[in-house]
Amino acid sequence: MHTDVAIERAAAAINSADALFIGAGAGMGVDSGLPDFRGDHGFWKAYPPFHGKRFAEVSNPIWFGKDPEQAWGFFGHRLNLYRDTLPHSGFDTLRRWTEARPHKYFVFTSNVDGHFQKAGFSGDRVLECHGSVHHLQCSTPCSKNIWSASDVNVAVDEMTIRAKSSLPICPDCHEVARPNILMFGDFQWISQRRKEQEERYLDWLFGVDRKFLVTIEFGAGTAISTVRHECEQRRGKLIRVNPRDCQAPANAISIQLGALEAIERIDALL
Repeated sequence: MHTDVAIERAAAAINSADALFIGAGAGMGVDSGLPDFRGDHGFWKAYPPFHGKRFAEVSNPIWFGKDPEQAWGFFGHRLNLYRDTLPHSGFDTLRRWTEARPHKYFVFTSNVDGHFQKAGFSGDRVLECHGSVHHLQCSTPCSKNIWSASDVNVAVDEMTIRAKSSLPICPDCHEVARPNILMFGDFQWISQRRKEQEERYLDWLFGVDRKFLVTIEFGAGTAISTVRHECEQRRGKLIRVNPRDCQAPANAISIQLGALEAIERIDALL
């Protein structure tokens, strides 16, 4: 389908929607200046000191026990980056679309950056399927407690990506804390926060069961296909926005653009 035609069909679908379901992968943040770690070379470009290691090796809870300065160098750098980066203007446009719908919206994202909430989306309408860097848990873990990272500030050596300040500590057992993120090979992740988000999500889905639902998926790749799979399960109309992995089911609308450009071009027709 030609891009102009796809944009027109997407605008028509959104204009008719009773509710919007937003799916977002790493590609959603690229226009904000965030790395998407696509392939090992993309990861190494973002973090040269880890050259030779795969993302899955570094984003692994084992390092909080073996080398916590490395672990918090990586996650502290990401926490600082996400705090310092402003969500691109497409987030505001997208929020305007969602709030104009009679039955509002829900966001399902694999991103841990918290940028939907930062852009003004209600935290009660966001499901972060891989957790959030803005929340912490014990690395052991000694309990199922999850707490805010708002008062955490980790100084990171930019040359080595190692923490050079004191590390966050669990308030209960005083062991090293870690982000409440689902990492690779992770059997210690405390999923209670995600479960609470999921309950709100399922309640919303029940409420829009007989309504015209439009799903818009941004920048969700195929390597870890959680977001793509979730979006394909929703009934109604699927709009897939992806500059590379734009293949979609036969009845979907596929737009081979980045998130921001697609949002701007659709908005021009709404």
